Amino acid sequence: MTGYEFSRTWFDFSFANTHKIKPNHTAIYFFAIERCNRLGWKEEFGFPTDLAMEALGIKNYKTYICALQDLADWGFIKWIQKSKNQYTANIIALVKNDKPVLKALDKAMSSHYIKQVHGTCQGIASIDKQANNKTINLETLEKKPLMEIKDFEVGFDQKLSFNWAIKFQELFLQNLKNKGAPLKKMKEASFEDFVEPVRKMLINDGITETHLQLAYELLHKDEFWKGIILDTNKLREKISQLIAQGKKYVEIKEMDIRVQDKIKSYD
Repeated sequence: MTGYEFSRTWFDFSFANTHKIKPNHTAIYFFAIERCNRLGWKEEFGFPTDLAMEALGIKNYKTYICALQDLADWGFIKWIQKSKNQYTANIIALVKNDKPVLKALDKAMSSHYIKQVHGTCQGIASIDKQANNKTINLETLEKKPLMEIKDFEVGFDQKLSFNWAIKFQELFLQNLKNKGAPLKKMKEASFEDFVEPVRKMLINDGITETHLQLAYELLHKDEFWKGIILDTNKLREKISQLIAQGKKYVEIKEMDIRVQDKIKSYD
């Protein structure tokens, strides 16, 4: 699981159990995710009590340890070794929660987003001559051509995937145009077809924006890949190869720069 998936699972649980959750639970859990990340996502890691309490501003040891125990009871962390006092470190592990994702929070946030956009549209309409009372239907959005979708129509949690999908679609269109190939199919590609593979790369596959940028730059200049990858599904399928080749280009470029600098030093 990625940090995003840990946080999403937590907030799904939190929304469904508001009578149990306190701010300390969220603070401690997210500090545990942060520490695990800084240690390279180790399976088991030390979680010093004094460090956590100081970082989170928790003054009472009993308050801290009770909240930590709740996280263990709820299945978000696993005790590997308990500390004997507040001056020694607990050893814990983050638990990968593979249970089906709760939908209550998704529905609530989608509903809130639609109301917010609807209210914004009405506010803008009061300035313009004609009111626009249309609201955004999320299911309709997925089937809509990606090129026709405006930034404000996309939910916050999909913005990153949407922006990268647009960037790659524009690149694919340019590559097709340069080869004199038909553009109609690419222009009619739906939001779902282009955005969902990008979202899965970022959320499920451990692909970062740096990786996507390497792939983008390679597809911009490599004639071989230009003819093979013309949608984000194919991009997801071949992303590992693109990253490996992209890194080689970077290494060669950096080596050339070092060689040039060395030559200049002899001049």
